Amino acid sequence: MAYKVREVSVPLLPPGSREIRVLHFSDLHLTPKRKTEIKDIKSFAKLKPDLVISTGDFLAHRDSVPTVLKALDELLELPGLFVFGSNDYYEPSFKNPFRYLMHDDGTRKLGNELPWQDLDSGLQNRGWINLNHQRKTIEIKGIKIEARGTDDAHLARDNYSEVTGTPDSSAQLSIGVTHAPYKRVLDGMQNDGLQMIFAGHTHGGQVRLPWFGGSRALTTNCDLPKWQARGLTKFGDQPWLNVSAGMGTSPFARVRLASPPEISIVNLTENSIEI
Repeated sequence: MAYKVREVSVPLLPPGSREIRVLHFSDLHLTPKRKTEIKDIKSFAKLKPDLVISTGDFLAHRDSVPTVLKALDELLELPGLFVFGSNDYYEPSFKNPFRYLMHDDGTRKLGNELPWQDLDSGLQNRGWINLNHQRKTIEIKGIKIEARGTDDAHLARDNYSEVTGTPDSSAQLSIGVTHAPYKRVLDGMQNDGLQMIFAGHTHGGQVRLPWFGGSRALTTNCDLPKWQARGLTKFGDQPWLNVSAGMGTSPFARVRLASPPEISIVNLTENSIEI
């Protein structure tokens, strides 16, 4: 197996609920020639999730849409939620890697537009729900989940005001989904009382340095603190935040150091206290 599975349990469901197994993946950055990664993506289905969440950056090439849909074919038989990242809209181009360590002034070097509309229709035609500035409900194992999402904050396409508001009172779980975990998006979701947020974008730092028996990210490529570059943490006191370190990289920056490709399995379990 060429990737890591980061598995965690989060006690958010009402007492007596059955466990819900969520597969969270992000940042495939797929090109038609990435045969090993395509094989890895096909293997995700063996983890037998109940719900699939993708936090974007599926694409890295203008011809990638059929490749992505074919790689995800078995997973597309399952309930799924998704948002897009910057690399779903624009083809990657070379950038000075040291710029990621500098202050972000908001300037973006964009490549040619990618056929994101084809990706969107391909995913939705198989039943996955587009959460880019949408609020939807989905029922999994008898649990009604309210999910809301934003478009990509790294390109300033986000507008949380389009989905803001108190969660549906009939839902037993409320979650947020976004690609780049900028604080302005996370703050909005936290202020609305969401219980969990799923995000990607950071690549776990992509290049990490040894740090007291572990490793430390040099950047998150957004304003999220570096210590939250991957895995499950709390955003303030609430909500839970799961940041996927992702599977791929830009074709122009293939190096990952101490941050291997990974996906998350988030087991949602019953809470011993009624929520």
